[in-house]
Amino acid sequence: MFFIASKIFWFVAEPVSLAIFIGLLGIVLMFTRFARTGRVLMAGAIIALAAGLLTPIGVVLLRPLEDRFPQPSLNMPEPAGIIVLGGAVDTVRSEARGQIYLDADAARMTTGVGLARRYPKARLVYSGGSGGFPHEGPAEAISAQKLWLSLGVPAGQMMFEAKSRNTWENAVFTRDLVKPKPGEIWLLVTSAWHMPRSVGIFRRVGFPVVPYPVAYRTFGDERDFEMSQPTLDKLSMLELGVREYIGLLAYRLTGKTDALFPAP
Repeated sequence: MFFIASKIFWFVAEPVSLAIFIGLLGIVLMFTRFARTGRVLMAGAIIALAAGLLTPIGVVLLRPLEDRFPQPSLNMPEPAGIIVLGGAVDTVRSEARGQIYLDADAARMTTGVGLARRYPKARLVYSGGSGGFPHEGPAEAISAQKLWLSLGVPAGQMMFEAKSRNTWENAVFTRDLVKPKPGEIWLLVTSAWHMPRSVGIFRRVGFPVVPYPVAYRTFGDERDFEMSQPTLDKLSMLELGVREYIGLLAYRLTGKTDALFPAP
């Protein structure tokens, strides 16, 4: 039920779509006796879109998420395993075109391979089913297995969890799959903006992990505030930031994380 509710909510609350819907509603109302309300709605929608397109509000939202957990030192004892969370594979397009299609979070996949080569005794675990709604597509784990085999990862080093549809299920199903032992080191690889919520969830299910953030969207310096940033990048960061803060709040209120903004 939580999965379905989250999908429906985001379909309505996605910032750009919501602003456009409100603007269109305002236009319709301008031809009725509620014309004044219509003008207010249309003006508000235009201002909201302009803020997202012309200001670094997306960076302001995303930077605290991406900077929350630093990169770990690789001079650590060899970990028992490396967990890569799904969300980097467009399974529908991959199936349609007959080749694996990675999105902007592809660093999750490539970093997992790099860490597996650095730590050849560690298990490389991919956690990702189908997050499609209302129609489920192929499990991401299928594409991950094909990609990693093609990149030379030994089949015996890999494990796959293909049932999860969201981050909560990633944590629960992966814990049940690998059965971590006390004192073991497990690296968690996911996008930097997604790491605070992910770490909070893994802690909540009793699976301590070492965060390994990747796929940064921000530079982490003054370049984030340059006006030359591509418009689509600004909108993408705004959407990700809004989505993650809503996710952090929702997961905390439903008891799925141990803190509102999990910290190191």
